[in-house]
Amino acid sequence: MQLIYARQVGCKAVSPALRATSHWAAGNRGGARITPWRASATATSSSALSRRCYAIDLKSIDRKWRQKWREDEANQPRVHQDLSSQDDGRKPNYVLPMFPYPSGALHLGHLRVYTIADVVARYHRLRGDDVLLPMGWDAFGLPAENAALERGIAPRAWTSTNIAKMKEQLDFMNGTWDWSREVTACEPEFYKHTQKLFLMLHERGLAYQAEAEVNYDPVDKTVLANEQVDANGCSWRSGAKVEKRNLKQWFLRISEYREALLRDLDELAKENAWPERVVSQQKNWLGKSAGAMIKFPVIAFGGADLGAAIEVFTTRPDTLFGVQYIALAASHPVISQLAQTDAELQAFLDTLPGLPSDSKVGYLLPQLRAINPLAYHDETPDTTKASMPIYVAPYVLGDYGEGAVMGVPGHDVRDHSFWKTHQADQPIRMVLSASEDESTTVIPYDGPFVSHGVMNHHSGPFKGKLSQEAGQILVRMLEAADLAKPVEKWRLRDWLISRQRYWGAPIPIIHCNSCGAVPVPDEELPVELPNVDKHWAEGKTGNALESSPDFVNTTCPKCKGAARRDTDTMDTFVDSSWYYARFTDPLNASQLFSPEASKMLPVDTYIGGIEHAILHLLYARFIFKFLASTSLMPEFTEETSSSAEPFKRLITQGMVHGKTYINPDNEAFLKPDDVDLSDPSRPKIIATGGLAKVTFEKMSKSKHNGVDPTRFITNYGADATRAHMLFQAPVGDVLNWDESKISGVTRWLQRLYDQVVAISASANELGDAKKSLASRYPKVHSMNAAELLQWDADVELWREVQRTIISTTQSYNEVYSLNTVVSDLMSLTNSLVSSKADMAIKKEAANTLTQLLAPITPAFAEECWSELNPSKGPVFVTGRFPTEDGTLESAMLQPRYQSCAVQINGKMRGVVDIAPPPAELKGDALKDWMISAIIDTELGKERFVEGKYDLKKAKRAIPVRGGKVINFVL
Repeated sequence: MQLIYARQVGCKAVSPALRATSHWAAGNRGGARITPWRASATATSSSALSRRCYAIDLKSIDRKWRQKWREDEANQPRVHQDLSSQDDGRKPNYVLPMFPYPSGALHLGHLRVYTIADVVARYHRLRGDDVLLPMGWDAFGLPAENAALERGIAPRAWTSTNIAKMKEQLDFMNGTWDWSREVTACEPEFYKHTQKLFLMLHERGLAYQAEAEVNYDPVDKTVLANEQVDANGCSWRSGAKVEKRNLKQWFLRISEYREALLRDLDELAKENAWPERVVSQQKNWLGKSAGAMIKFPVIAFGGADLGAAIEVFTTRPDTLFGVQYIALAASHPVISQLAQTDAELQAFLDTLPGLPSDSKVGYLLPQLRAINPLAYHDETPDTTKASMPIYVAPYVLGDYGEGAVMGVPGHDVRDHSFWKTHQADQPIRMVLSASEDESTTVIPYDGPFVSHGVMNHHSGPFKGKLSQEAGQILVRMLEAADLAKPVEKWRLRDWLISRQRYWGAPIPIIHCNSCGAVPVPDEELPVELPNVDKHWAEGKTGNALESSPDFVNTTCPKCKGAARRDTDTMDTFVDSSWYYARFTDPLNASQLFSPEASKMLPVDTYIGGIEHAILHLLYARFIFKFLASTSLMPEFTEETSSSAEPFKRLITQGMVHGKTYINPDNEAFLKPDDVDLSDPSRPKIIATGGLAKVTFEKMSKSKHNGVDPTRFITNYGADATRAHMLFQAPVGDVLNWDESKISGVTRWLQRLYDQVVAISASANELGDAKKSLASRYPKVHSMNAAELLQWDADVELWREVQRTIISTTQSYNEVYSLNTVVSDLMSLTNSLVSSKADMAIKKEAANTLTQLLAPITPAFAEECWSELNPSKGPVFVTGRFPTEDGTLESAMLQPRYQSCAVQINGKMRGVVDIAPPPAELKGDALKDWMISAIIDTELGKERFVEGKYDLKKAKRAIPVRGGKVINFVL
């Protein structure tokens, strides 16, 4: 190991000559070790063991072991094979972090997710599993194309450079990625199979082309899926206001799998395999609604022929008596027809693309009125029978239901807001009450009554009925008159995958005037992206494929006539919907993966951000269910394929927030260089001398709170950075990144290594603590005072070791509580430092601690392991994750004494050390034993034998927590 020498009080100077002659067995750890002089290295006292004359250089340890790992990898390269076919008894375990977009620089969010993944993988590898931890690149997408336009270079060149940078950064964090399985979405070897997947879907009728109103991003000049448009109608990437356009697009029929996608969420939610938040978001996005389609007859003025009725879907037929208007989406057929002759209506429609989706503007259609279908029943109240206005309203979605809603201001928040905007002087009709006394028939000041309740007097003959029951009756009644029918609606829409951009997987379809849309033959795949360097150099916008005649012009595979290639490329979410399966068989040239390799699926542990809850994870589930129905995955039958899931367990890590400095005078964000941090607790603004406000916020350039993880690792070492990142917060919580707190981690690692070095230098060999303690336990009662002190020290340390094995194993398995692994190992380190246990037991404790620590700080653990076990190989080869030895609950490991708080009539009167009471004692026998034990102590003799607190006069004794607390009633 490379060490930095430090002068400390009580340390002797070490001559260069002496340092040069120190050595160890070259070959075991790949080189000579320089060993500085140590104070009392062979002493067994805790004070001697804690003294040192050197400081560890964690960065040098990182470099040393990364080099060793690279050499081992070169000497024993990984072989592509189905992990599940291994005959060595090891259990396959597939751990996968979401593969990154190659932006060119890792940020702390990357570092967090990949640290977690590597820790989980190393833990399972130490448990004896055959672990797969691959890495690849989500390399297609708009950012690369935009960067190419800005720089005048091809997207491939920019992407390749970024991949090389990020690959180096990933290795810098001491990861154990299987680079032999690396996949890159923009390489023809990968997107050949993305195209093959598209054609498989097309053959099954699950990929189709249709003209539809689409979301068009005018900045990025491409079409967006509904999921890529935020609540304000803006693009998820560029932030531009999205426009509506009618274009012919390619879709994947995800709606075919909607029932299975919804049903299997309940299975994923079991035992918290998937976070409840993700399950809930997917259920909401799928949006299954049971309701009714209701016809509202229309009265048209001016001779307009618009049909007899407007159909409306509702999930609340119980509110039908309260309908006061009808609202139509701008895309409704009635509106399209009226706009041809109504210039004012057309002018209003032209303003809608720039409005937010929740806008309450509306256009009253003067030539139309609607009639409530209940108006034809004699007992319906007159207010319900009256005709009602019809509006065009942007808050009505054209692709949900029938593009029409029945406006119920008294019982719907959006309808209430719209009505108050357009009919402020008109009363709001409440038809439901919370109870039969109609206490909520007058609209409350804070909004409508939106819950189910009891029908009130505005509901005619249904007054007094429970609203849900009344709704069902109303639908049946109107159904008999052909004015309603029960229906089921879904929010989910088919997946629009067409993108009018260059940097994506080309859609493998050829368009022929005679034959129509013809799939590219399998032997002609991949359809490769052409080189269009001139396009980027000249800074042209739009789809470069359309201006590439050599790419576009081709021949029809069927008739051999002139034809054109499809110039759309696929949404990058298609790549990420199946990449995890490609890792199982990355070199397969003819198939996405082989049936044999599919046995490695599904992924056991998938790790990534909550922001992918809907898009990526929903699409991946859909594609995996489809793949399970093909010959690629023969283990699934036609009946079971729809239940296939790609990720057994999903871990969603929290975001990383950076320390942010704010000027309280103007709320401006300050650069760290603008703040005097000589006293971190009182950061001063250099320009004004005032105190800066400190918060932790999402990292961004505008807030000047970003942190370069590479710089951090360079300063502190990868292992210290990993431990610091895990220690600061539970995996699922937001992590407030505070660089100053890493000093606690580095001090801990220093203290631990001091102990390891001193223990390894002792003459004692590694023993078996369990056997040693078991052989001495029968002699405890005959031991002298010194022997008892030694026994107590040995038992106390080994008990702490066993507790730590149990707690860390549980935390590693849970993943979300990895922070407690670090804190538990810090506690065990403290126990090791302070313990006066026998050196053989301390050595075994240190060995155990090293193995427990190895997944988190792998290079540091290797260094400790090589100190403790110089004749063995690396810890990840020769070590195993410790398991409890069964002694924790045994009588042997119980402490001979425990503190007992003595209470008299509920008030504390003293604390004594006594032996734990025998477990079989109950009632008076236990009381008598406790009294005897307590009064046998010095404090007991002094305070509890005679006088006011004479325990022998106690009427009753109430022991708690195994005798650690006892209350005597006198």
